[in-house]
Amino acid sequence: MKAIKGFFEFVLYVAVVLLMTFLLVHFVAQRTEVSGTSMVPTLESGDQLIADKISYRFRDPERFDIIVFPWKFEEKTFFIKRVIGLPGERVLIDDDGNIYIDGEILEEDYGKDVIRDPGVAANEIQLADDEYFVLGDNREVSKDSRSADVGNIRRSDIIGRAWIRIYPFSEFGILKHQ
Repeated sequence: MKAIKGFFEFVLYVAVVLLMTFLLVHFVAQRTEVSGTSMVPTLESGDQLIADKISYRFRDPERFDIIVFPWKFEEKTFFIKRVIGLPGERVLIDDDGNIYIDGEILEEDYGKDVIRDPGVAANEIQLADDEYFVLGDNREVSKDSRSADVGNIRRSDIIGRAWIRIYPFSEFGILKHQ
């Protein structure tokens, strides 16, 4: 009888651990690996991040947040970019690489280089009430909202906010967004 009770306790313990893991991964946090150089110098290829999936349940993404979202053309592929344009705003990038939000130059210093290719943002883009315009910090190599393949990001597609870099250990810490 003791052996059966012990077995059921073990099965219950494993079930609770699996349930907690499932809830954590699906609703609280997601590990994401940076692949490529589109977010240099902020993030390097190979960096391991934890994305916070909870905060955006209570508030909307803010300008300069680093977000994680799926790429629509490849399963289990996620992009990590910085929010530049917010819902309802107009975004334009001129030939000098200046970013305009609603006709005003955006003051920011996240871009590694001056934007030489404004892509679709060479013509003013009007964001819908649920869309965000995102850019990588390494503007010359980043595939982001300037590309028709990526485009504007819908609020419902945002998985979470890049929160903590967990690897490499020498760079461990909370990521700067603002």
